[in-house]
Amino acid sequence: MRLFILGLGYSAQHFARKFGGAFSHIAGTVRDPKKRDDLAGIELHGFSGGSPTDETVRRLSEADVVLVSIPPGSTGDPALAAFGDVLTGGRRKIIYLSTIGVYGDHGGAWVDESTPPQAAFERTRLRLAAEQAWMDIVPGNVAILRLAGIYGPGRNALVTLRAGTARRIIKPGQVFNRIHADDIADAIVAAIGHEGAGIFNVCDDEPAPPQDVIAYAARLMGVAPPPEEAFETAEMSAMARSFYASSARVSNAKLKRELGVTLAYPSYRQALDALWRAGEGR
Repeated sequence: MRLFILGLGYSAQHFARKFGGAFSHIAGTVRDPKKRDDLAGIELHGFSGGSPTDETVRRLSEADVVLVSIPPGSTGDPALAAFGDVLTGGRRKIIYLSTIGVYGDHGGAWVDESTPPQAAFERTRLRLAAEQAWMDIVPGNVAILRLAGIYGPGRNALVTLRAGTARRIIKPGQVFNRIHADDIADAIVAAIGHEGAGIFNVCDDEPAPPQDVIAYAARLMGVAPPPEEAFETAEMSAMARSFYASSARVSNAKLKRELGVTLAYPSYRQALDALWRAGEGR
């Protein structure tokens, strides 16, 4: 079985490292292959939008599984624009990594895959359009995985605390879901083996206020957490502030029920405990 990854971002790289042995060949795109010496075992192809090379198209057309982690831009989905004709109507499995951000703000209430998304921001509208377009490429054989806030090795509260960049932004009632990279990888494997199409929330069991995660990591490290900052007066970029505009508790029941996924890290506590034992943040 051959795998092609459109956009070797953090989650896709983690998946390839964890399950690469299950594929006879792995290829993927990065912006500049000459600058990437950390992806051993993956045949790299340059792609940053625009027209792909004939070799990239050939490798993609040979793939049995296509994992898509390139987000849409202001003009739409660059991967669809470049490769849509190659993939249309094929029998290959397509896994599209989306975001639970499409649900928008529900005031902390529970939502699931039956909850209508809210296109409150332009990036949400573009993401929803991309989801639908990928489902139209290979009807009946596309899995949309809506990911929660991603963390894992090298990318977690322990690391930001050690670097001095962690913040405790307090917005009353605010909750987020998260998901460890290992659990994302397991969800991708399950989706590849699943017959048919579907949308699945890939998130943990315990949506929680963001400041709680920082405080727990600080306790593990034996350090004082950063001071609390009120959301209303905190200095933040417009993009960072927009993420706090949505508060929802996202259910992963369908992921467990239909894909049979058992989370290795059902909450941030188990994950941070394991990351701390592995030497993160030291």
